[in-house]
Order: sequence, then C-alpha cells, then structure tokens
Amino acid sequence: MAETWDEVQLIADGFERVYVELEWYSGPRAGLGDVDGKPHYFQGDDWDDADEADEYRVWPASDAAVELEREQWAIFARWNERHEAGTVELETHPGRGGIDARYDELALLLAQYRQAPDDARRLVGEVRFDAGARYRVEGLDYWFRWRPTR
Repeated sequence: MAETWDEVQLIADGFERVYVELEWYSGPRAGLGDVDGKPHYFQGDDWDDADEADEYRVWPASDAAVELEREQWAIFARWNERHEAGTVELETHPGRGGIDARYDELALLLAQYRQAPDDARRLVGEVRFDAGARYRVEGLDYWFRWRPTR
C-alpha cells in the first residue's frame, strides 16, 4: 500500500488535485487535474518505470470540457460505488458502451478535447496519495506535483 498524505500537507507541498482518470497502467497515464491551479489534461509519455516520476504532456482544458469530463466521471464514480458494494456487476460498467446513454454521449463529445495538441507542455509529474476512497465523484485519491522536464 502506498503511503498516504493529509490533504493540507499535499497542498502545502505543492500537490494539485486530479479530478478525472482516463487511463491507468502501473500509475496514472491520462486524466484531468490541476496544473498551476487550472484544469489541464495530462497524458503520460514514459510507461516504463512506475517507481519514478513520469513525464507527461499537459494542455489546458476548456470550461466546457471540464464540465463534461466531471459529469462523465460522476457517472463512473457512482457506478463504482455500487459495484464495490456488490449491487451491480462488472458487465454494467458504463464505459463498456450501450449501458448508459449519457455516458456514451459524453464520450463522443469529449473525444476532441482528449487529444494532445502539438504545443502541449511537457512536465514531470510526481504522485502522492491521500487517504480517501480511490474513486470519488469529486476526484481521485492521488495528487500531482508538477515540475519542468530537464
């Protein structure tokens, strides 16, 4: 189990919230979180070593994209709560398609925003975890501290 941190300490240490996870593979690979206090998409480039801070492409997310992303995330997070409680089966996951019409509609609307632009910044992201639930409507249990690449 990863070490957990108090939210106050995370903020004091310069870590910023992650609101949406789009991909996880031995660590966060893509999602939506704050960078310099404003919502940005992030997409990992280095998939080799989960023990080291990874390099990501980051780009600003529009207010419209953030609203849609958070709506879709809330659908998933509420489903996950029911799944963990044993009241719904894995086959009902909204990401499977054809399960939740609004989730599917949001996926189509969001596709255009989730592509890294050519001018995306490259930053190194360091991850820390808080003690909350893994998936929450308001976000995730991990936070990023960003720094420039060397």
